[in-house]
Amino acid sequence: MSSSAARQRVRMTGAQRRQQLLDVGRELFAQRGFEATSIEEIAAHADVSKPVVYEHFGGKEGLYAVVVDREMQTLLSRFTSTLSAPGQPREMLERAALVLLDYIEEDTDGFRVLTRDAPVSSGGTYSSLIGEVARKVEHILARQFDPGQYDPRLAALYSQALVGMVALVGQWWLDERSPGKHEVAAHLVNLAYNGLAHLELEPGLVDPSAADGA
Repeated sequence: MSSSAARQRVRMTGAQRRQQLLDVGRELFAQRGFEATSIEEIAAHADVSKPVVYEHFGGKEGLYAVVVDREMQTLLSRFTSTLSAPGQPREMLERAALVLLDYIEEDTDGFRVLTRDAPVSSGGTYSSLIGEVARKVEHILARQFDPGQYDPRLAALYSQALVGMVALVGQWWLDERSPGKHEVAAHLVNLAYNGLAHLELEPGLVDPSAADGA
């Protein structure tokens, strides 16, 4: 290492170094998974010694946990924001589908981290994130269900079905990327809202703002 590179490393603040290690870890965990990524590899990519990684995160597991927690909070906040806005059930389902597809498109590494292999000791997993989203959807569905027609207690079942469908399609679309995200969202809503017996041949999004920039 050159003396100038060494001086640059020393000048980096603790917060900057921590952020650098998080960025490096996010990229490597996304590419290789948790098990295949080593402390040595993380340190080498960050151009630091292994003790620096241990100093900030206590080890690979600690770094992974923080990376996953950040991604979960980012995606969950996006879902919370879009589901908190008023709208008809079909519009809200469109927004929820696009939240996940937008995240996959814009933060592919983050989504790969969430859906790749996780250590047994890690509490942050894609399934636990989807469970959190489903619970938020459950409260919304419970308000929408008319007690005279639908039992509000079934909201949990329907929320798991809807969120689970979007989540699995998102994992499939991660590598396919075809058709486009707005078309994928339209077909998801078509199945969820109309059912197999009443599928639209050429479904579209009913929320005009959702298709902006399509």
